[in-house]
Amino acid sequence: MTSTQTSIDWTTALVDQAARHWTNQLRPRFEGLTDEEYLWEPTPGAWNVHPRGQGSTQMQGGSGAFTIDFALPEPVPAPVTTIAWRLAHLVVGVLGARVHSHFGGPAVDYLSFDYAGTADEALAQLDAAFAAWTAGARSWDEAALAEPCGPSEGPWSEHPRAELVLHINRELIHHGAEIALLRDLHAHRND
Repeated sequence: MTSTQTSIDWTTALVDQAARHWTNQLRPRFEGLTDEEYLWEPTPGAWNVHPRGQGSTQMQGGSGAFTIDFALPEPVPAPVTTIAWRLAHLVVGVLGARVHSHFGGPAVDYLSFDYAGTADEALAQLDAAFAAWTAGARSWDEAALAEPCGPSEGPWSEHPRAELVLHINRELIHHGAEIALLRDLHAHRND
């Protein structure tokens, strides 16, 4: 029996998992997002993005005209979050912070971010953050993917970068599906 060994481009395999999902499923699912959907609160007490001074939690993050609800420690059970909140989480905590810490992008954190007040602004922020993350992750060859993540990843600092790429993929798929479900619920709500 003869065996042939296939060479795998691990960078392409890892990064394209998210890129294919983004292009073929996730980003098209966000098309046509309205401001009403973006800010819709599906439950009382839902965490959202609000005009400054109108937030519903004791802690508010944001440097611009809009702020985001959060609390430390997070309540148990955690509140339902809106599409606006979830998009902000993807832009700031999932992608933006990693672009900064791993690829030298601008500093991004929940307290100082300039949150979007409209769906179009939020999607533009998401598009930019995804493009920056993808470009950065594509720069890691197989040897770089095997290197430790480093101190910016806290308790996972010694884990290989390949695990970070897989984590980001999982976050995009997970939160993207939540946003899609919220769009479905908004479309079928019974006001």
